[in-house]
Amino acid sequence: MAETKRVVIIGWDSAPTDLFNEQWQARMPNLHRFLSEGTYGPLRSSDPPITVPAWTSMFSSRNPGALGFFGFRNRKAGEYAGKWIATCAAVEVPRIWDLASQAGKRCCVLNVPQTYPLPAQSVNGIMVSSFLTPSTDSDYTYPPDLKRELDQVAGGYEIDCDNFRTDNKAQLLEDIRRISDKRFAVASHLLQKEPWDLFAMVHMGPDRIQHGFWKFHDPRHHKYEAGNPFENAIKDYYGRLDEQLGVLVDLAGDDAAIIIVSDHGAKRMKGSFNINDWLLENGYLTLRQPVTEQTAFSEDLVDWPRTKAWAWGGYYSRIFMNVAGREPQGIIRAQDYEAERDELIAAIEAIPDDQGRPMETVAHKAEDIYTGPYVADAPDLLVYFDALHWRAGQGLGNPSVYSFDTEIGPDDSVHDFYGIYASIAPGHPESGHQQGLHLMDVAPTVCRLLGIDTPAEMEGKSIYSKQVE
Repeated sequence: MAETKRVVIIGWDSAPTDLFNEQWQARMPNLHRFLSEGTYGPLRSSDPPITVPAWTSMFSSRNPGALGFFGFRNRKAGEYAGKWIATCAAVEVPRIWDLASQAGKRCCVLNVPQTYPLPAQSVNGIMVSSFLTPSTDSDYTYPPDLKRELDQVAGGYEIDCDNFRTDNKAQLLEDIRRISDKRFAVASHLLQKEPWDLFAMVHMGPDRIQHGFWKFHDPRHHKYEAGNPFENAIKDYYGRLDEQLGVLVDLAGDDAAIIIVSDHGAKRMKGSFNINDWLLENGYLTLRQPVTEQTAFSEDLVDWPRTKAWAWGGYYSRIFMNVAGREPQGIIRAQDYEAERDELIAAIEAIPDDQGRPMETVAHKAEDIYTGPYVADAPDLLVYFDALHWRAGQGLGNPSVYSFDTEIGPDDSVHDFYGIYASIAPGHPESGHQQGLHLMDVAPTVCRLLGIDTPAEMEGKSIYSKQVE
């Protein structure tokens, strides 16, 4: 029997657990093999379940309180308008390819989020940075001359779709398919050409096609129209990914464990809840001047000496409270903070949907879901509206607190708490369908499969515990 000597990780950003259903398995025979022969199950994402921090939590096995970032953009402590973007430079802990490199393993890392700018201490092997790369004019490969090779293999390498929130669906679909095919061409080329012990790649295409085409695909979506011209766009795309998966598995060889994983899932968007308008209506937020039309939120609009809380939007909402001694013009006394926060939680969790029905909304205190040195830098509350079915709109002056289009452009899907995990590891016992898998279990699993020490700081546990006797 073959034994695992190498590991391939194939990431499908935002791939939903729907792919485990029977109707999808008929379209995806290569994925179906993992479900029938390997270990698989829903994979609980990070809090929040978004690309950053999820992929870094996965590959470092640390929660955001230990990482120090809670999304792409993050607030500078003690400032109202200060923000920073969590690039690779913000990652201070080793990820799985760093550990493998230190153990003398050779790594190929392609398009994993938060790998731009390329780290000064690069991998033992090659790296191609991710979608935060500004353009192909940037230094996005290690070694640098790999850029020329990628252009030749892909017929002009491309980083990502420039605009996946667009009404030009025909062009978007063409762009997603083209870029995904180029990613596959590069991956299959490097799998054959490069020596490697760890090969990790991420496709952003699933995320882009789901945000752009979910309403055409899902009959439960409120904007769905039967017989629309893009009804099969998502299904056909995953069918193509599955064909490519089969090729990559064959190229990897019999001694390679294959792990298929997503950072979070996806599902239909019911709407966008305009959280700052709600805070305004309920006396938590006060503006210097009334807004009479739809207006992007800006800290300059806020009357801080009369404001208790304000919010950022996205697939979840971050609520910040204006605490005396912590914020420049804070008004909530330290001794009143917990009572004020509990009152706000109760009010938010009681918000009904647009039809007056209860929503499954949860407002988390940071200290209840995070551990580590950066918990104090987290938002005061992380809010998941209706189990993430409603995203959070950030703008002001909307006709209602309920919107059915987003301020960021056309978007049909939201994130889900559970992504996918599926693997086959030669020489290790497979256990079929598993519950209770967590995204932070992936890095310890790779350590186990590669035979390298698992750092004590990792928060997950290996999915494979022993080898076949």
